[in-house]
Parts: sequence; structure tokens; C-alpha cells
Amino acid sequence: MLKSNTMKKFIQFAIITFIIYSCTKEKVDLIVVNANIYTVNNNFDKAEAFAIKDGVFVAVGNNQQIEGKYEATEFIDAKNQTIVPGLIDAHCHFYRMGLQQQKVSLEGTKSYDEVLQKLVDFQKEKNTTFITGRGWDQNDWKIKKFPTKEKLDALFPEIPVAITRVDGHALLVNQAALDFSKITAPFKVKGGECITKDGKLTGVLIDNAMDYIKFPKTSKKQAIQGLLDAQKIAFSYGLTTVDDAGLDRNTIELIDSLQKIGSLKMRVYAMVSGDKQSQIDYYINKGIIKTDRLNVRSFKVYGDGALGSRGAAMRKPYSDRENHFGAFIYAPKRYQEIATQIAASDYQMNTHAIGDSANTWMLKTYKEVLRNDKNRRWRIEHAQIISEEDFDKFDNILPSVQPTHASSDMYWAENRIGKKRMKGAYAFKDLLNKYGKIALGTDFPVEQVNPFLTFYAATIRKDLDNYPENGFQMENALSREETLKGMTIWAAYSNFEEDEKGSIEVGKFADFVILNQDIMTVEGNNIPKTEAESTYLKGKKVY
Repeated sequence: MLKSNTMKKFIQFAIITFIIYSCTKEKVDLIVVNANIYTVNNNFDKAEAFAIKDGVFVAVGNNQQIEGKYEATEFIDAKNQTIVPGLIDAHCHFYRMGLQQQKVSLEGTKSYDEVLQKLVDFQKEKNTTFITGRGWDQNDWKIKKFPTKEKLDALFPEIPVAITRVDGHALLVNQAALDFSKITAPFKVKGGECITKDGKLTGVLIDNAMDYIKFPKTSKKQAIQGLLDAQKIAFSYGLTTVDDAGLDRNTIELIDSLQKIGSLKMRVYAMVSGDKQSQIDYYINKGIIKTDRLNVRSFKVYGDGALGSRGAAMRKPYSDRENHFGAFIYAPKRYQEIATQIAASDYQMNTHAIGDSANTWMLKTYKEVLRNDKNRRWRIEHAQIISEEDFDKFDNILPSVQPTHASSDMYWAENRIGKKRMKGAYAFKDLLNKYGKIALGTDFPVEQVNPFLTFYAATIRKDLDNYPENGFQMENALSREETLKGMTIWAAYSNFEEDEKGSIEVGKFADFVILNQDIMTVEGNNIPKTEAESTYLKGKKVY
């Protein structure tokens, strides 16, 4: 009897203790335990668990610490899966990629004939009045010359066709598109080229010449659908913030409106297109626009074209085209005018610069107008070919690069620019060493959306067929830690957002990704097999 009473008292005590203990636990929305977490904090610490409340991390630590202090309405046992901060694409074309879902996809085509067949198949299905598409790349074809419009004219004598090269810096059109645009003869244009043969139009237009082609206007319905399509794709790859490199006011305001009603959840760092003075004036006068999901504080300016279309501005002629230097998009004086205006505001200037001449001039211009201001974080987008003497100028200029450009261009780049200039090409490690940080993106839809291919290209520097055997210019490979930082905290820093995202730390947005494997330790050739199992934004599952 005594024993029974003692046992009863013990049980009662245990229950009371449990109730009291439970009552003392802090209530949160979500707890994640038993995880392999890369926090990407200053010490690059690892953790096992975290707690989330009201969309932010409130605690990060080991299982005992989190389970002992918190109770949640939602609980996830990660079963040792790897978790990283929500991924940031520091340079992409989010809106453009979304619109592309409604057009002909020409990525990966291996010949002009394959391009033509895709156009025929698309038109049979869609029956549009104006065929548009994107993604062809003559450098991937057996015949590596620009295509011409004759076959397009034969297949589509009355329907306008305008298809953009993969880099967005060259356009192939048929005669119907030329007629629609009222272009009747070859013409000259600053910052671009109208390619001719025997004095006649070939249908290929480079950079600024592309602006002379008239396209049907995108409807609001198409624009909304494009943004929602892009969001779905981006979330599926673990992206929680995208830096859209060049948007006009109408698109930015549409993004803002969709975010406010909750249909567009993706965080967007929007670079305002700097091609119109009216837009520069409007946003400088308005000032920085910042919400939880939208950050408008920079201008995207085009310095030159692309290497693939020989539009990148070079200091000496291209190695594979005599007396051809590429071209600046604007007169050099115009860049000084734009930079001076932006320097007098709180905005960043983020300039597309691929060729060594474009990089030289933009670095010089930046240095002159910034006057050693140390926290403006002005960016060079791509920073693809740098002269040896220009690397030191990145001490106060942030490099924003896209590693998959290296693995895409490595087959033909040396032939295009020569061995000597290749030493300063795709030099990610050298750029990192000069500035101390580097922002990594994809430039999608120029490259694939998949950020794990970015990780692979930055660290292993091979293609998916394991070429080249020893990697491409491995002296400029990044470590896995540097690469993850470049896709998270350093990308956030490049956006002035490092205090709210980019790492799994108390007080920051609860944006994170659960991966199917440990990207930091898996064998190099298996990195491309990495997938996002789940993507969370503010502690809510979005994929």
C-alpha cells in the first residue's frame, strides 16, 4: 500500500512538473530539428536545429537547446538532411524568363535546322500572328556562323519571326518582321550592328540595332502569368531572392502590386533599367523603395554587348575577326553622365561589362565619381574579361559574376580573344581576392535557372560531361564555402540586405532550403545532382 501511494505521488509530481515545464516553453510557429545546417554566419558555423516565429529565426542551435526551450504548431524532423539559407541569384532576368515560357524555347539546339523545326512545331501548336523565341547559339552548332534569314523567309513568308540569341545581344528576324518594322535597307547604328551580305540584310541584328524591330506589346495578363511562371520555377530550385537585372517602371510596379496581394511571394531586388533618362530621373527623385519582398535601389546600365555575338567591347581586335572591336552601347561620355547622377543619389550603379575595354572604362568612371566612398557597393555585372592592370581597381567595386558563363564559353573563348587575354577571363578567384566578396548568379535565361549548376561551375569548373578532365582554369575556382557565401550572404550584401537575409541567424527572414544531399561534402561530379527538396520563405513552405 505504501509503495502504491509513493508511486501515485511520484506520477502526480511528474505530471505537474511536465505541465509546469511545458508551460514555460516559448511558443513558436515552426521548429526544425535533426538537421545538417550550414548557417553561413560570420564563423560559417553549423547547427542542428532552429525555431521560427512570425517569419524570422528566433533561435539557432542544437536539438536540446531548441526542443528544451520552444514548442511549435509545426514540427519538422529533418532526419539529417542538409539545410542552407534561401538561395539568392545575384544576376538574372526573372521577368524575361517568365515571359519566355510563352515563347519558343531554343536553348540547347545543335543546328539551325533544329531551330527551324522547333519554330514550325511551335506554330502548328500555337498558331500565333508573330513568332518569338530565344536561346539559339551558333557556337554550339557544327557551322558556327550567324544564320541568315533565307530559310525563315521560305517557311514563314507572311508571319513575322524574331528569335533572340541566348545572350540577348543578337536577334535573327525574317523579311516579314523587317517589313512589319518598316526596315527596308541596311542601316548603321551606334552601339550595335546590322549584319549584311553583299550589301543586303541577313536578318541578324546586334545590340542597339535590335531596338529597330517592333514586337507586339505584352498584355498585362501575359506579364502576370510570366511572373507567376518564373516564381514557380525559381522556388523549385531553392531560390528565395532574385536580382532582376533591368526592369522598367511598369514591370516594377506590377511586381509590387502582385506582392502586396500575396500572389507573388518571391523577393525581388529590382535593378531599374538605365536606358531611359526619364526612368533615372523618376527613381532618383522618388528615392529607394524597400519592402520585405521588393528592393529598388539600383540602376542596371549596359556597357557593351556579349562575347558570343562579338559585341563585347575589346581593347584590341577579336582574335577571330579582323579589325573588329565590339562596341560600347553608349558614347563613353554618357556613362560619366549617368554615373555622376547616380553618385549624387543613394542608388547603386550596376553595369554590364564583358569586354576588357568596357571593364576598363567603367572601372575608371566608377572611381572618378565615387571618390573613394567605401560603402556604395557599385557593381560590375559579369566582369568577364579583365586586363591585368585593372584587377586592383576592384578594391572598392563589387564583382557580380555568373560561373556557368565560364563552363559555357570555355570551348570557344580562347579562339575568340586569344590566349593572353584568357588569363584575365572568368577570373572569379582573382576578383574575390581583390574585393573580399563576390556575388554569384546565373544570368538566366541566358544560362539555366539551376543554382546548383552555378555551384558546380564555380568549384569544379567542368561541364556535365566531366570536360575538361582537370577543370577549366582551376586557379580561379572558388572553394565550396566561398561559393555558398556568394549565393547567399555575399549576394545579400551586394543588395544591402545582409542584415535581413543570406544566413540562418536570429532576427533574419526564415528563408531556407532543404537539399537532397550535402552539397558541401558530396563528390564534385555529383554536385549537379543536388536538388531542392523543399523551399521555405518566412518559415512557410513555397515548394
